[in-house]
Amino acid sequence: MSASGRILAELRRNRRPMRFLGASGQLGYGIPTPAFNAGLARMPDLIGCDMGSIDIGPTYLGKGEMATSPEATRRDLRKVLQGARSIDVPLVIGSAGSAGAGPHLDATLELIRDIARADGLSFRMAVIRADMERPMLLQALHEGRIVGLDDMPDLTEADIRDSSHIVGQMGMGAFRRALEADVDVIVAGRACDTSIFAALPTMLGFPTGLSVHMAKIIECASLCCVPGGRDSILAVLDDEGFVLESMNPERRATPTSVAAHSLYEQSDPFTVYEPEGALHLSNAHYEAVDERRTRVTGATWTDTDAPTIKMEGALKIGERAVLLAGAADPRFIAQSKEILPKLAELVRELVCEDTPQDYTLRFRVYGVDGVRMVVPEGEATPGEAFIMGECIAPTRERASEVVRTCKQYLLHYGYPGRLSTAGNLAFPFTPPEVSLGAAYRFNVYHLLRVDDPDALFPMTVETL
Repeated sequence: MSASGRILAELRRNRRPMRFLGASGQLGYGIPTPAFNAGLARMPDLIGCDMGSIDIGPTYLGKGEMATSPEATRRDLRKVLQGARSIDVPLVIGSAGSAGAGPHLDATLELIRDIARADGLSFRMAVIRADMERPMLLQALHEGRIVGLDDMPDLTEADIRDSSHIVGQMGMGAFRRALEADVDVIVAGRACDTSIFAALPTMLGFPTGLSVHMAKIIECASLCCVPGGRDSILAVLDDEGFVLESMNPERRATPTSVAAHSLYEQSDPFTVYEPEGALHLSNAHYEAVDERRTRVTGATWTDTDAPTIKMEGALKIGERAVLLAGAADPRFIAQSKEILPKLAELVRELVCEDTPQDYTLRFRVYGVDGVRMVVPEGEATPGEAFIMGECIAPTRERASEVVRTCKQYLLHYGYPGRLSTAGNLAFPFTPPEVSLGAAYRFNVYHLLRVDDPDALFPMTVETL
């Protein structure tokens, strides 16, 4: 019997509190070994790892590449594989390879197979894919079953056709199907982070609200602690609540720090929407067990009668090149809002002398308005600022031409009060123009209404 079959049989025969180890907030960025080993010593019933996020932007989804380095990803995968097999518990990995599309999942699987061969590991592995089939999406579009999120425009046939990759976030059902298949390891494409941990306890009859709330916190490892960090975290779940404990003794899960985590990645701290329903936290209660542990109770759940899958897709919009420079003249910085648009017009006249404009050029002035959407009135001009000019053009060569021209003319641009013609900019290195390759944007960030969300995520099982 494989690990998932053993755990299910044991808990169905003798129901008891369950232990879950959140090994990594995002696998591939390092798992501190002392805390992970301390978690293994507590004999968890499941080890889970979220491996992806939309936080990394659209480029990795568009290119089909991992955001993490192959060496670090291999090291983390080896650690959790060896750890789970050493205590014979299921290892569940969601959003494989950073973005969870086919290329990301396949790259992760190749690493896992290579580790298994090198280390002599044997196990059954379930693989769940998250790529959305284009004909199905076109039909859903025509049937009016796709709606936008966060003010996204209506999806079009061109969006579906031209996206490099489109994935859907699977919920608990896909993971339950894999756990029932008697496997040791589950590797899934794009997935709701809560489903990695919540699928198993809800199969065994633990309250869905508590299970999902626990999962929402521990998928980020010890981020909910004081001080927050990447160390593994242990949750012990029963029918009334769960207790959180970082496996690093220097980190404390306090009622305030855990409650504050409800704000993480949520516009509404009291309601979290998942494919199968909604988590409600209005009555959640956080109580210290001791100075390092907190017990959480009170979360509830309502099932939905209209399941939806959140989809993510990325579209290539051109080639990107950037100019990186600094400025220390307060006169230049104070006038940057007037200087930079005039410079952009000058560059357009130079590089588009014989052709229409085929690029976009924008600037961010860090220290002034590079991060904030709105700058407070009356704020003092900083003594120095960092300037980033970004060009997106049809080709790498065209983008490079624009930012190189931009650099030269910004370097010597005249403005009222300038004291020297020698240079307005300081460069952190040369060349200060950098080609970053293909640029993408999210063109699919929509909900798909479906009758059976699990049917969208095919599963296969292989034995290594």
